[in-house]
Amino acid sequence: MEQRENRSQGRTSLYRIFRQPVGAEARRLLAHNWSTLDERMRVPQQMYGRQGNGCSATIGAMPRCDFACRGCYLNEDANKVPAESVDAIKEQMRLLRPLMGHAGNLQLTDGEVTLRPVEEVIELLRYARSLGLIPMLMTHGDSFRRRRGLLERLMVEGELTEVSIHVDTTQRGRVGERWRRAASEADLNPLREEFAGMIREAQRATGLPLRAATTMTITRDNLDGVTDVVRWLTRNTDAFRLISFQPIAQVGRTEDGFGGGVSVESLWDRVAEGVGVEGGSQRMRELGVWFGHEACNRMVNGVLLARDDGTTSFHALRDAQNPTDRRVVDGFLRRFGGISFRLDSRAEAIARGFGMLAQSPLFISQSVAAWARQWSARADVARGGSRGSAIRGAWRLLRGKTRATPLVIVSHHFMSREEVESPTGKERIAHCVFTVPINGQMMSMCEVNALGVREQYYAGLQRAYKPATAIVGDKAEREEELVL
Repeated sequence: MEQRENRSQGRTSLYRIFRQPVGAEARRLLAHNWSTLDERMRVPQQMYGRQGNGCSATIGAMPRCDFACRGCYLNEDANKVPAESVDAIKEQMRLLRPLMGHAGNLQLTDGEVTLRPVEEVIELLRYARSLGLIPMLMTHGDSFRRRRGLLERLMVEGELTEVSIHVDTTQRGRVGERWRRAASEADLNPLREEFAGMIREAQRATGLPLRAATTMTITRDNLDGVTDVVRWLTRNTDAFRLISFQPIAQVGRTEDGFGGGVSVESLWDRVAEGVGVEGGSQRMRELGVWFGHEACNRMVNGVLLARDDGTTSFHALRDAQNPTDRRVVDGFLRRFGGISFRLDSRAEAIARGFGMLAQSPLFISQSVAAWARQWSARADVARGGSRGSAIRGAWRLLRGKTRATPLVIVSHHFMSREEVESPTGKERIAHCVFTVPINGQMMSMCEVNALGVREQYYAGLQRAYKPATAIVGDKAEREEELVL
């Protein structure tokens, strides 16, 4: 009897997805968020309120770290601050769920979360998934190197599907003398290779998917290394499919004078060089999209085509100079903005796909087909070559002669106190798409970082919990029990 009821409910669910591939909640949230944007920001390249509802993060999950990086948004006393309870972090997730919607983005972060007992990390990951959120575990990655099998355990027991590993020369505390004396970002590429191998092996061992990102703090000192890192990434998109560059802001315990000095244009000039796109930052701007205020977030969603002759080429999904791209991508967002397959089972994904076809058969069969022919032709030629054949390109893709993998490049630009308090900074805060729950109220991450909000929150944690032993460098003394 129970099995028949489950099958019936499953068929009902699939039918509902087929009839409504973009859920009512997603459409409602997108419409609301679009209405909050200034008229100047309601442009075709704006994704907030058209495809996504921004991103959210926890606070207090583990406000301590066994690294001592030169740029860090935690405060000076962070290593003495006890972590929030599991129940308190769950309450934060419940507050964020209505804002993010189904399959909404949640960063499990604040310090090095993998220092928590692994059972608690698993519990938090599973709880986020139970709410319909997709948690991304933010980490420096060394816990996976020290504790072999930890990543696989989080994938199997915690249902972890997204992880972000931070690697750059500003970090201090990495296991291995070679990495501690690295003088350039290129010197760290073998470490990135180690992490890429770890991700591949975890997927092979578990048979489960893992979407991995890497993040990188950008300063005047390592700016030129961006090109080397992007070139490395183009050879490893099977492991890392997203990279986020974060020019350092003068906040938290960042070294004095370390923040600032890296412009958006200088960063994207080097990204363009790394992916082989002519025209520098201006051309990358034409290929990119925004989330919220343009000065806060830039993103280029693309595909890396790697051919069997060793050549690669990067192509954005939406080129503002390409009429086919504009027609197809903008038309898709009008019809299906907010759609997500990230939490779908195979059956649900199929039902959603057929639902899209049933709702807009002409658009799918004509516009999307023209877009597919364009991409197939690109698969037939090397970078800088002549126009290719869509038929030959499709055949190359089918035979594996050309491999296509997603590659997303992002820059997040956090603000210092002076920037936050400026007229432009206030405008950016009003359009922030990266929020944190502070005592039940949603606040911009830049406010938390720059205006003393984090310090006040941590002071509250210290009053509520017994103090914990500080974590210094690579070694952690036994922590005292944290109790209310």
